[in-house]
Amino acid sequence: MKLKDKIVFITGGTSGIGFETAKLFRAEGAKLVVVGSNAERLKAAGVELGDDALLIQADLRKVADIEAAVEKVRAKLGHIDIVFANAGASTVAPLEAVTPEYVETNVALNFTGTFFTIQKTAPLMHKGGSIIVTTSFLNTVGMPGLSVLAATKAAARSLVRTLGAELAPRGIRVNAVSPGAISTPFYGKMGLTDEQLSSVAAGLQEKIALKRFGEPVELAKTALFLASDDSSYITGTEIVVDGGLTQF
Repeated sequence: MKLKDKIVFITGGTSGIGFETAKLFRAEGAKLVVVGSNAERLKAAGVELGDDALLIQADLRKVADIEAAVEKVRAKLGHIDIVFANAGASTVAPLEAVTPEYVETNVALNFTGTFFTIQKTAPLMHKGGSIIVTTSFLNTVGMPGLSVLAATKAAARSLVRTLGAELAPRGIRVNAVSPGAISTPFYGKMGLTDEQLSSVAAGLQEKIALKRFGEPVELAKTALFLASDDSSYITGTEIVVDGGLTQF
């Protein structure tokens, strides 16, 4: 098992990529700390992940919630080996519809939440630790209505380089996994009608070289590679898992 007895801190771990990664990491021997904002989804995830998973409800837009979550881990487990800063969400908003409140909400979850997740967990990590950040194919392509989400994900990609450089002397690696179009509940939370979702999905699938959406487990396997010693000499990079969407 590649993660035997490793303590893994996963944000956004109750659905989609985060949940599939939690299941895979558990199968590889990890001790799970799963952070989610929704109590019902957190409870449901816990049923499948087992009684030994530490479930923590937290709103990552609030630094105090992140601090409280990390303190619970310190008190119960003492340290963290792997961090998967995966939480993120947004809704579609064309340029003229974007408000200061919309920007603030997106930045708070998709950038600030990621930054402070890393800042607060890093002191509990030792040499050999691994931090993984979920970015997005939106780092490299422009999609109408997603300007703010794309900007926050590009900022998160930048953090992988800058914080990776800061933490390298401590032997902690920082990398990113960049999903393309993945079959997760993420798209259903973007405020689109079923008809709009179908249209967007069809358009994306046509652009993907492999002509299909990816599955969450395919991202989870990439996260496992970055979490394990298989990637022990890799830091500051981003692995793109998008079926060729941004490559061809």
